[in-house]
Formats: sequence, C-alpha cells, structure tokens
Amino acid sequence: MAVDKRACVVVLGDVGRSPRMQYHALSLAKEGYSVDIVGYSGSAPHSDLLFSPKISFHYMNPPPSFISIFPQFITYFLKTLWQTWFLVWTLFWISKPNFYLVQNPPSIPTLPVCWFIARVNRTQLAIDWHNYGYTIMGLTLGPSHLLTRFSHFIEAFFGRFAGINMCVTKAMSQDLQKNWGVCATTLYDRPAEIFRPVSLSEKHELFLKLGKDYHEFSSSRPDDTLLTERFADGQVRLRLDRPGLLVSSTSWTEDEDFSILLDALDEYELNRSVNSSDYPPLLCVITGKGPLKNYYGKLIQAKEWQHVEICTPWLEPEDYPKLIASADLGVSLHTSSSGLDLPMKIVDMFGCGLPVCAVGYDCLKELVTDGKNGMIFKTAGDLADKLLAWFHGFPQNNEENRQLYRRQLEVYQSLRWHSEWCKVALPLLSPTN
Repeated sequence: MAVDKRACVVVLGDVGRSPRMQYHALSLAKEGYSVDIVGYSGSAPHSDLLFSPKISFHYMNPPPSFISIFPQFITYFLKTLWQTWFLVWTLFWISKPNFYLVQNPPSIPTLPVCWFIARVNRTQLAIDWHNYGYTIMGLTLGPSHLLTRFSHFIEAFFGRFAGINMCVTKAMSQDLQKNWGVCATTLYDRPAEIFRPVSLSEKHELFLKLGKDYHEFSSSRPDDTLLTERFADGQVRLRLDRPGLLVSSTSWTEDEDFSILLDALDEYELNRSVNSSDYPPLLCVITGKGPLKNYYGKLIQAKEWQHVEICTPWLEPEDYPKLIASADLGVSLHTSSSGLDLPMKIVDMFGCGLPVCAVGYDCLKELVTDGKNGMIFKTAGDLADKLLAWFHGFPQNNEENRQLYRRQLEVYQSLRWHSEWCKVALPLLSPTN
C-alpha cells in the first residue's frame, strides 16, 4: 500500500520572493509529496510550481493598513496577532502533513504557531534556517531593543523543539550548535536548472524585449539592441562597441549598502572620462523590490554620469535568469546581518556561469574563492579597482582572463539544487524518520 506523503511549506512572506522555499516545494513534489504552500501572494512564483498538480497555494490576508497609524510597538503587536490568527486558521484547515517545513526568518509568529500546530497534529516540525530574525531586526531597531531581544528568545527557545533542522552554511550550523544546542544539517543553496548559460540569440531576444520598456537597451535600428545586432541572414553578434553589462539584484534592505556601488561607479566614470580608449561605458542593471529602493533611486537620479547608466527594472521570473546569463560581471553587496548566510544571488549567477564581485565577510569563502570564481572586495575603492581591471580593454583585450573565471564555474554549474536536495534533505524529511 502506497504511503500518502504530504508536506506543508510555510513562508511568512512573499512566496514568489522566497526561491529556496520554492525549490524545496518543487523537490518535494518531484519525490512524490503533495505540497501545501502557506504564505503571502505578491510576486509570481516559479511557473513549475503554478502548473504542478502536486502543489497547492494557500495565501494569507495581509494585515490591514490602518494599524500603521499606531506607535511602532503597538503596530508590531497587532500585526503579530493578525498573522497568528490567519496562520493558525490556515494550518488547521490543511490536511495533516508528514511535516511542516518552516522558513526562518521571520521567527514571529511562525515558529511558535507551527510548533503548536505540529504538536496538536503529532507531526514533525522542520526549520530551514536562512538567517537569524533577531539580527535582521537589530539592523533597524538596535541589538538591545526589546523586540530584538524577544525575537532572539523565540528563535533560541523554539528552535530547540524542531525535530529537523537545516541551514545554509557550515558556519551557521556551528553557531546553532554552539549557542543554542540546535543540531542543523547544512544544505547549501544550489542553482535551479533555469539558471544556465544562454545562446546569443536568446540574449538578443531578451534585449529586444527589455528595449520596449527600458530605453537603455534599445537601438535606433529596430532589429538591433545596444548590445547585439542581427544581420540579414538572421545571424546575431555581440556589438564591438557595446557597453560592459554589470548586473546586481537586491531586496533593497539595510544589509546591502548600495552607496558602495555608486561610489565605485563614480570612480569608474572618472577613469573612463580620462582614458576613454581603455574602458567601455557601463550599463548597470539592478533588479529587485524593497523598502530602500526609492531612497537609492533618488541618489541614482542625482548622478550626472556620461559613461555609466543604471537601470532598475522588475523582471518577469523567466527573464531574470536570462539577464544574469547575458551579463559580463555580477555584483553582490549582501553583507548578512548575522555574518552566517550566503547570498542566493551569487548562487544564481554562478549557475549562469557569471563571475561575481562580492563584498567580503567571514563565511563567504564557503561560496566564493577570490581570484578563481569571483573577486572579493571590502570598500568602494576596492570595488572600483576590480571593475577597472575587469573591463580594461573590453570587449576584446583581456578576454582570456575573463574566460578563465568562467571556466572555473563550469564545475559549479554541474551541481544543481535537486540532486543536492535529494542527497541532504530527502533522508531527513523521509516519512520513515
């Protein structure tokens, strides 16, 4: 008799902006699980989730906007009550799963509620530790704030009750064990199949599509773009006079200081003005949504660059991987509030074969090897030096060095999410455990 395998994936956030939890759901469905996903609507989830007969979405209602008129502490309390009610209600009506797989952070009210529901249903609680909620809260409220300390208590207390724990780095696994006695298995992020190198024709079609909405990609000729050209016989070629394409993605939050990139681009602009034959103009594409986007948007608008342009589009899910695969260099400004997680954006870039300039912190070495698959910087001046070295003589001169980095990533591209998940996560989540 076949065992009915069910899983409930809980994301107290926008499901479409939670790639790792989407990957969990897809892998569970591939391995025969019926999967219920609980979270908020917003950005479109991956199309494979939407069309999978094994996956069902249960969207929660967001808290009413009027609660924001109250003082911060009261607003937080009312928001938590609202989320608790809807989360309890939703989880009670879902068929009993073999386990609840919960994303952390956020910790409140997710961990207490899911622990309670798991106890009532006599089933497993699994936590996937992406970071610590209290360290993220500390960025805005300060480490000694009452809410920060309360979040720390909730994570430390309820984290010990989970029967299954996974996390994103070895450094986090060691920290969980040392400080809270939580034994967590490291499941590294790996790129999904959609993050892969693309052909010249795919790049050209993407740039044509983007050019309809963003003039930065367009050309005076309808069949050409700023970066590519198509000939009468249908052949596509990269333009020799094209700008360097720099790409970054962000949630526009406090743990990513984009002033570092803007200052580095100031220096690049100056060097390009003085040595125009040595460096190409740059097109810098920054994708994503988040609370600080308007703040940085005003800083970008104030720039009077002649040789650097910044474009901040929101891309359709299928276009984002193609953009990364079409770029010449990626930039990551993720610093991690805890210093213990790794940027998913770098994983995606590596999957596309794109080398990365990344701001350095302690555990980044678990992903980026400086001088081999990417470059690590500390300051805006460091980043400017990396950009100037990378794009010197672009696109023809120094190309051998750029290709050397890309060849280093070929091995990484062979390590995909589902195979890693089956090796690490599936034995933990198996209903026989």
